[in-house]
Amino acid sequence: MKYIGKNFSIENIKVINLAKKYKTPLYCYSYKKLRENIINFKKNFKNLNPIICFAVKANTNLKLLKEINKLNLGADVVSVGELIKALKAGIKPKKIVFSGVGKTSEELSFAIDKKILLINTESKSEILEIEKIAKLKKKTVDIGIRLNPNTDAKTLSQISTGKKQDKFGVPEKHFIELLKYLKNSKYLKVKCLSVHIGSQILDNQPYEKMLNVVDRIIKKTKYKFQFIDLGGGMGIAYGNEKKQLNYKKYAFAIKKIIKKHDAKIIFEPGRSIIGNTGVLISKIIYIKKTSSKNFLILDAAMNDLMRPALYGAKHRIIPERKSNKFVNKICEFVGPVCESTDKFLTMKKFQKVNEKDLVIISDVGAYGMSLSSNYNERLKPMEILIKRSKINIIRKRQKHSDLI
Repeated sequence: MKYIGKNFSIENIKVINLAKKYKTPLYCYSYKKLRENIINFKKNFKNLNPIICFAVKANTNLKLLKEINKLNLGADVVSVGELIKALKAGIKPKKIVFSGVGKTSEELSFAIDKKILLINTESKSEILEIEKIAKLKKKTVDIGIRLNPNTDAKTLSQISTGKKQDKFGVPEKHFIELLKYLKNSKYLKVKCLSVHIGSQILDNQPYEKMLNVVDRIIKKTKYKFQFIDLGGGMGIAYGNEKKQLNYKKYAFAIKKIIKKHDAKIIFEPGRSIIGNTGVLISKIIYIKKTSSKNFLILDAAMNDLMRPALYGAKHRIIPERKSNKFVNKICEFVGPVCESTDKFLTMKKFQKVNEKDLVIISDVGAYGMSLSSNYNERLKPMEILIKRSKINIIRKRQKHSDLI
């Protein structure tokens, strides 16, 4: 993804040509970038030989999941819908982990029937529910217990999952009590210690603190876990930030712990695999000039990309056509939805653009389309994948007849 001459291109195809043919707003993904990310992730953690389960919630497009499966990743799912999609994409049941705090009886029953690798449990009530279903089915079910390590991931509060006030996992005391209880279970086998402290993590320190807690608990319980599921949460560089997570340093810290406990590592990356593979191409409908700022009103809205409204997340916005002329006035990129939170980015200055020009919202591959909605009865955008200079339509643009 780069400028070729003055025009922004994705895998050597000009964005302006994509917009003319497929209209806007338009989600566009690069297969080349997706493949690079997966190869890079595997390379950095090669010495651990982990099971890598893509976090389906980050991007649920079936065609993308099929490509991810071809690149030998499993799946981390948090609903029966995601589980069905992962299976439909060809991902083997024994490479699927089911996470989440509120799995229903129907979802648990379906997962048990499909013989997936693990159900990561998050409460005693859930464990009792699985035990009841397993007893009725006369089956033995492999489970993990998710530990809440009370570790601050130093990330956005809305995507923190490892502090004691968060709803995820169980505290150390309850974790040990559940292990004791499950020793006598005829139907459940504890195979995994699971932990996940948050998302968009760019600093190794929280992971190292988490690993120390995991190490301490395994020593304390003297329990031999077959798997240690370390979740995901690896961040990417949004906007102009240059900070990146040091994968090699993280792998080294894990290796020190694993040497003592001889368990297989599971990762659940989502954003780090898919985040920077996608862009949202949008057209400037109007430019509304006021005394204090210029509002650049786009045809993309918060229903197409929810992250800025939901988290205050910042996605870099770049013009489709590059020039050297700038407007030295605050420019606020907003959508047409009837909410004040329907805005993407405010910049102190931006390149001079005109109505009907195109802009590219960057790094929307994760939690872009998967968080999209039909709010204001707006249609969901088309998704395309560019693979080896071939354009593949991987989701058609919604029609009003689909809604009504």
